[in-house]
Amino acid sequence: MKIGILAVQGDFEAHAAMLQQLGAETREVRTATDLDGCDGLVLPGGESTTQLKFLQEEGLADKIVKFAEHGGAIFGTCAGAILLAKDVKHPAQVSLNLMDMTVVRNAYGRQIASDVVSGPTVLKKGPLEMVFIRGPVIERAGPSVKVLAEYAGKPALVQHENIMAATFHPELTDDTTVHEHFLSLAKARVKKSANGGKSST
Repeated sequence: MKIGILAVQGDFEAHAAMLQQLGAETREVRTATDLDGCDGLVLPGGESTTQLKFLQEEGLADKIVKFAEHGGAIFGTCAGAILLAKDVKHPAQVSLNLMDMTVVRNAYGRQIASDVVSGPTVLKKGPLEMVFIRGPVIERAGPSVKVLAEYAGKPALVQHENIMAATFHPELTDDTTVHEHFLSLAKARVKKSANGGKSST
């Protein structure tokens, strides 16, 4: 599997290291053509407004939407989650509109208030370590959005079909659970492509 990682801001190298540890090939994505041939895409943390402007200027915004529509697996963390949301508040901004959820920016506080916590997840029996750095809050998750983990009574890790979003930074922990699940989504796309576009059973 080949996973593209938006390499504009955020700790994209940490995402790459964890994915490589799990056996995936990674590619830094800075142009629309960089996404060609990828089975998945990671949108890391950073500043969502700056990232969105970059995506629009490089023609990546439309390319990412089409990538998702054709079954490409996408995983957005922190600012990446904001980019994926249908509705963004505090302040309002446009987004890629790929997941039916409302996200509130910087809702967990400023960077000096960043924290490391543990919370329940459906992905494994034990708690999931979550690193929050000026994390957004998922205020509303639509009926089509599956909650995979929570923190402080709010969704912290969600999924809609081939798209995942986390309000924390799983790449900054030693726990590979979240990235493993993301790779399973990308793997499903590879199998579907190998079967001529039909889902494998």
